[in-house]
Order: sequence, then C-alpha cells, then structure tokens
Amino acid sequence: MRDVNDTIMYVGKAINLHNRVRSYFRTNIGRGPQIDQMVKQIDRFEYIVTDSELEALVLENNLIKENSPRYNTLLKDDKTYPYIKVTVAEEYPRVLFSRLMKKDKSRYFGPFTSAAAVKDTIDLINKIFGLRTCNRVLPRDIGLERPCLNYHMKQCCGPCTGVVSKEEYRKRIDQALEFLNGNYGIIMKDLQEKMEAASEELDFESAAKYRDLLESVRVVAQKQKMTDSSMEDKDIVAIASDDKDAVVQVFFVRDGRLIGREHFYMTHVSENPQSEILLNFVKQFYAGTPFIPRELLLPEPIEDMDVIEKWLTQRKGSRVYITVPERGQKEKLMELAAQNAELVLSKDKERIKREEGRTIGAVKEIEKLLGIKGLNRMEAYDISNISGFANVGSMVVYEKGKPKKSDYRKFRIKSVAGPDDYACMHEVLTRRLLHGIEEKHDLEVRDIDAQYGSFTKFPDLILMDGGRGQVNICLQVLDELGIKIPVCGMVKDDNHRTRGLYFNNVELPIDTRSEGFKLITRIQDEAHRFAIEYHRSLRSKSQVKSSLDDIPGIGPSRRKALMRYFKSIDDIRNASVEELSRIPEIPENIARQIFDFFEKKSQANEQ
Repeated sequence: MRDVNDTIMYVGKAINLHNRVRSYFRTNIGRGPQIDQMVKQIDRFEYIVTDSELEALVLENNLIKENSPRYNTLLKDDKTYPYIKVTVAEEYPRVLFSRLMKKDKSRYFGPFTSAAAVKDTIDLINKIFGLRTCNRVLPRDIGLERPCLNYHMKQCCGPCTGVVSKEEYRKRIDQALEFLNGNYGIIMKDLQEKMEAASEELDFESAAKYRDLLESVRVVAQKQKMTDSSMEDKDIVAIASDDKDAVVQVFFVRDGRLIGREHFYMTHVSENPQSEILLNFVKQFYAGTPFIPRELLLPEPIEDMDVIEKWLTQRKGSRVYITVPERGQKEKLMELAAQNAELVLSKDKERIKREEGRTIGAVKEIEKLLGIKGLNRMEAYDISNISGFANVGSMVVYEKGKPKKSDYRKFRIKSVAGPDDYACMHEVLTRRLLHGIEEKHDLEVRDIDAQYGSFTKFPDLILMDGGRGQVNICLQVLDELGIKIPVCGMVKDDNHRTRGLYFNNVELPIDTRSEGFKLITRIQDEAHRFAIEYHRSLRSKSQVKSSLDDIPGIGPSRRKALMRYFKSIDDIRNASVEELSRIPEIPENIARQIFDFFEKKSQANEQ
C-alpha cells in the first residue's frame, strides 16, 4: 500500500488478494484506529505474484526489512549475534570474532549473547595456544617483515618467523578446537601441571601466570556453554504486551543448557493480538539471524505455522519444529520467559514515565506558566557572527519536548552587513514564515495534505534567545505577515544562564529545579550550538580560500597542479609564463592570465 508520495505504508501477503484488500474497506468491523488511519492515506496498491506461499513469505520479509513500512509491526532491535570463527581453510589458521556465519570452509562456534565474552574467550585462546592474530598471508610472507609485539611478549608462537612448522602450528589449532568444543579437562590439567612445576622450581612469576590462565579457563567453562551445530538446540519465545508496546523474550538453549537470553521491542503494535505480534517477530527475527535452532517453542499457535516451519527448515538445511508446550520442563521454561518479558515491559514503562516527565511533563509546566494550551511544537532562533562577519541564523524545533532534528534549519544572512542581530533576526523569521506560507499554498493548489511540507507546520510557541528586544522583532514580523503565534523570550542573567521567560511584556520567574526550566535551558543551548556550528563551518571554509581562486580559469584541479609543481604561492607569483606553461594542466593562455594577475597585484601594492 502506497500513499500520495509513493511511500510504502504497509506490506502484506494473501492467498486471495481480492478478499484481503476488500477487508480493509468494510465498515463496522472493528479494525482499530491505526488501520482506519492507514486506509485514509492509501493512494494505490502494488502487487507481486509468486508461485507459492513460501515464496510470498520470504518476499514479504525482504520488503518489510528493506522499507520499514509505518503500519507494519516491526522488530525494533536489529541485533546480530557474535560467533567464534576458526579459519581452518588457511595454512596457518586464526581464531576470529564474527557477526556472520558464511560458507567459507571455516568452523563457527556460537551464537553467543555477549560480544564481550566472545572477545575475552578469543583473547584467552590466542594466549593459551600462542596463535597468530595478524593478517599476514602465510606462508607467502614468512620472514619478510619483523615479528609483531605479540611474538616478543611470548603471546604468539611466531609462524611469520618460520620457527614454527605448519604441523606444529596445526597441533595448536587442533587443541584450540578441542577447547571450543567444550573439552576443557585436558587444558585445565595441562595448566595445573605447568603451574605446579613452575612453583617447585621457585619460578613464581610463571606459576602465577599459569594460575591466572587456569582461573580464566574455569570461568569460560562455567559461562560459555559452546556447542556444535549438529547437537539439538531450542529457542523459547515469550511475549508481554499492552495497548502501545510489546516485548518479546527469547531464551537460548544449546545442548540442553540455557546459555543466555535477550529481549526485543516490537513497534507499531497498536491493538494487534499477541499471536500476530509473535508471527511478525518470528518472521523478521529468524530472517536476519544466521543461526536457526532445531526447535522453536511458542506460547500459542501462530498463523501460517506450517509455511514458516518449512521456510525455517530450508534456511537451516535440516528439519526445524515449531511447537507450543503444554506441560513439563519446556512449559516451565516458557513461563519463566514470559515472566521476564513482563518484567522488562514494566521496567520500560517506568523509564518511559521518567522520560515523559522530562518532555511532555516539562511542556505542561511551560503551558501552565505562560497560560496557554495545546503546546506541542516549539521553535527557537538564534544569531551567530563575529563582528558582523558571516552572519548566520539557526532554527531548532522541539515537538512534545523532544528535538525534531529533521526540521532544523540554517540561514545565511543575505540582507545585513555588519553586527546587527535585530536586523538578522528579522530576515530569518521573515524568510522562515514566508517559506511556510508559500509552501502551504503550493500544496493546496496541488491538493496534497499540508503535513507533507517541511515548513508548513507553524509552531505553537516561538522562543527567542533574548528578552524584550528579540521578542519585539518577532512580534513585528508576525504582524507584518498577519500571523498570530505566541512569542516568548528566554532571558539570561549576567553569567549567561537562563533566569526566566519574557512573555506579554512581563518577565516570568521560573523554578530552576523544575523540568520546564531544564527543557527551556536545553532548547536555548541547542539553538546556540546549532548557530555556532554553522558559523564555524562557514568560517573554516573562508579561511582555506586561496588567492588562486580569484584568477579566472583556475579551478580545484589546476590549483592542485600549480601547488604540486611550485610548492608555494610565492613561487607561483615569481614564475614566468614559460615556467607556468610547463605544467600539463596549464595551457599557455591560462599561464598568461596567472602571470598578469600577479603582475597587476604587484603594481597595485607598489602604488
């Protein structure tokens, strides 16, 4: 479904397209406000025909992931899980961190829920077995360069030096693979023996090193339950939702042991039933993760379960089962996952409540202080210059107490020369409001909803960086254009800190501990920052301007060629036409222009 701007709003699939589309236009069927809103915006339908339900499922997933349609239930967390990759196809293999499982003849272990734990494990393996971490191509590069610091610190056996044979290095890799397969006993026994031997020889430094390695292996053995992909694995998926949000909790069971869990937020859930949210999660999550478990446990049946099972089987390359447990250990795990999902959702609600206090709550405080209602969009303006050089203006926008950076605008002052902040502000406000009026008129002529314009949405309150003077300039512009918008000044004290609001010719004191005051301060600082950054960027551009830029016929490529050949502007200034013409990029007529330019400049300086 596409809107008037041809933006994809919704992607779906259907066996009977006619019935599916018709269902959206029936009346009194309780679709909910979100679907009603979507239907009002539909401009046209686009459809693709596939040969099977499975192909339709895959295509639907791809289109949703590619376009993130507004009215599809979407998986908010784009998480990918880390793997340990052993490049066994190389003559001198390495143990690497990887986010993707590829068909590249390497051995993969995982997935794991903690990237930090994976990196620690790889670090430990490389130290224990003295494996290389460099990107050198061996054996081609053996002896070509000095060995790295790891070799001198005795953390790498140094295959790049040629002192370690391919067979001996392969033994180290085989031991590392045994370790990754969960065979910790041999390693722990070896480290224990080395620690005791070093201790008997009174080499306490080495003994301490082996002791620390032994402890690290014990930690890894306890926390990282690695398993081969041929062993049976399960994912337990549970959900908690309300009328606005949904959290999906996934428990990862590998080799019969729970190795970790993750939670995922689903957006655009509105009034969707849990079974539909689960369906969308399963399709979107398992379309993106490279690891598919043998069994997927769900709290309730979902639509197209057979088709999804077939699709997952194809992705995995072996049979995948989707089941709904009703008793036993699996059902207890499902209850545990559901409890965790509820916990995450409740904690998130507390966080959202605190965030609303900082944003919507702060806006309500400002409404109460100013005595206005319906405050949603606020725009703040500031001017920046240095003694009138490169006058610029900034406009920042806050909606519901949050910055809307897509609506920020920069203005380069065109009509004011010199340090006149009032005149600069008059130009900025006039251009902004006139642009909005013209854009709105253009959209009305083309019969397009005004919400699609970037300037058509006028603010509910204009905030000026200053007091009476800045407010009066804004009121003057509004009066000239026949627009009525409340205007408020953000007044600062002698230490350049916000102290109050100037509104309706009165300075209103504001509690400096309130959320409303903190929001006003954030808006004022943001307007100032945005203006300063723009002015700084223009200033830096002007500072790199070369005198060569004033010569007709000299562009970036010719300027670079001149500087590359002569090294300095003085050398170019003193060069003859013949010397300038020796540069391939400089024809004789341009060489003559360069010579004449510096000649005239020299004569003018002498006069």
